[in-house]
Amino acid sequence: MNNTPQHRIAIVTGASRRRGIGTAICRALAMAGCDIFFTHWRAYDRLMSYEVDEHWPALLEEELRARGVRCASMEVDMSEVDAATRILDAVEAGLGAPAILVNNAAYSTRDGYQALDAQMLDAHYAVNMRGTMLLSVEFARRYGGKTARRIINMTSGQSLSPMPGELAYIATKGAIEAFTLTLSAELAPQGITVNAVDPGATDTGWMTEELRRALTQHAPMGRVGQPEDAARLIAFLASDEAGWITGQVIHSRGGF
Repeated sequence: MNNTPQHRIAIVTGASRRRGIGTAICRALAMAGCDIFFTHWRAYDRLMSYEVDEHWPALLEEELRARGVRCASMEVDMSEVDAATRILDAVEAGLGAPAILVNNAAYSTRDGYQALDAQMLDAHYAVNMRGTMLLSVEFARRYGGKTARRIINMTSGQSLSPMPGELAYIATKGAIEAFTLTLSAELAPQGITVNAVDPGATDTGWMTEELRRALTQHAPMGRVGQPEDAARLIAFLASDEAGWITGQVIHSRGGF
């Protein structure tokens, strides 16, 4: 790819799992020559049903440095109100001023109308909405108007189809689609593009074999998404070639 974002600094939130989308994004951006700062939060991963590799963040740092880029990471709870300022302060101190922000971190638990309560809503809101929004606007306030910069959010196709049993998740992630559109209009004069990516059903370790088979049977391309599918699109949106693309929610779902 020509004019890739070489020697630019990228922040990727939520890169804590070996097979996760966050890890794939870090790799794709490093291959494009970006220095990487990623966040992780192992306390959340321990609550999930998939296997947790406690040592993965350190191993990912080593891997990315071996690719010839600078790399640093930070364990941070995105639900904390000062998470955004702490992250950006750490990036500036360790690597310099970032040019790319990928809001990949997310909070998701099963609920449904019978289980949904205020505590569950607040937990989803704190990460999926407040964490993403505050990090985005603080990034824009600090770095807007200097050189071309990118904000890329992650959504899950809430505007396309229902997700029964995940009311809090779809409500908070759906809000990010609306946030992306309006923030893009505000930040365009500052040289910052704002887009969102919906990667569709992606096999990051959470799928059961039964679910994977069921999804594959209905998949136009004969397979479910892989983390690298989303990462390649995000690397393009971070590149110079994507400078005219903003305010878009791109449903990269393999035809689903």
